[in-house]
Amino acid sequence: MPRDHRPSTSVRVLLAEDHGMHGGLALRLGMEPDIEVVAQVATGDRVVAEALSVRPDVALLDLELPVRDGPDVAAELRAECPDCKVLILTTSARPGALDRAMNAGAAGFLVKDGPVGELAEAIRQVLRGETVIDPALAAASRTDTDTGTGAASRTGTGN
Repeated sequence: MPRDHRPSTSVRVLLAEDHGMHGGLALRLGMEPDIEVVAQVATGDRVVAEALSVRPDVALLDLELPVRDGPDVAAELRAECPDCKVLILTTSARPGALDRAMNAGAAGFLVKDGPVGELAEAIRQVLRGETVIDPALAAASRTDTDTGTGAASRTGTGN
């Protein structure tokens, strides 16, 4: 997609997704005037090196990337590229996944097949310093905890 229609302050996004959707997701995100997908990778072991090369503002990481999963990669990415915000994408809540993602330094936890407009807005929100957690994923995570606390205390937006 040509850069000439984008503002000079477009958000640079790295997309790490292995299910063949990333081409479609990259195209759909690229339709947003302020978002530019600058790199795409299909395995977790390639994320950090690619991020060091392209310096994205936001990395979208599939929860279940091959070789290294999203939370594992997120922790290293936050250490190596501290200015890069991380959003973990998933198809469904798995026990402990929300806590693992947030403890690894992710700024958000979202459904990957949701509307692209919601994902684009989540990207903008994390750049403003907000935490974005899909309410359905947060609710599913709460049902997986014995105490009803933990992940539930981090839902919504804010730091």
